[in-house]
Amino acid sequence: MIKLQRLIGLPVIVIHSGKLVGTVKDAWFDEHWQLKGLILDCPKWFATTAKIVEWSHVLTCGEDTVIIADEASIFRMKSKQLLRSFYTGLVKLKDLPVVTVSGIQLGRVSDVYFYPKEGTQIVGYELTDGFVSDLMEGRKWLRAPSDPDSVLLGEDAIIVPAVSEAELEPVAASNFRG
Repeated sequence: MIKLQRLIGLPVIVIHSGKLVGTVKDAWFDEHWQLKGLILDCPKWFATTAKIVEWSHVLTCGEDTVIIADEASIFRMKSKQLLRSFYTGLVKLKDLPVVTVSGIQLGRVSDVYFYPKEGTQIVGYELTDGFVSDLMEGRKWLRAPSDPDSVLLGEDAIIVPAVSEAELEPVAASNFRG
């Protein structure tokens, strides 16, 4: 299991040529918050398009590099079409409040976790209550509920079952890579 933010800033290299094709700028999600691909840096000022590599073309996410199948797997998409992303889309996963159906805010999304080889489903959320709370109490970990229908990943909040409050755990660095 890895943190999504660990990928941000990593170089993206083509496996057969060793060519550097960019660095990871963000992650792109579909309407169900499934990881669709990576958004690469675009050095142009005022760029109206984004360079995208679909997740199915990512061969490896190492600690220092992301390896992709070939340069042809990179395509351009209008920035306005990137509806959901971690940092830069019209709807941003970063800092979304996580609220139970009983109206209790558990925190805001600081990072998400997934298994890179097993698929694109988010398996957990790292939550923050702010800088001071992070220093005093640490961040919290919330495993994504096993029933995807019990979670609403909305535009302005993530709504989880009431039992999620009892399932919060402290983030333990030894439990996760990155």
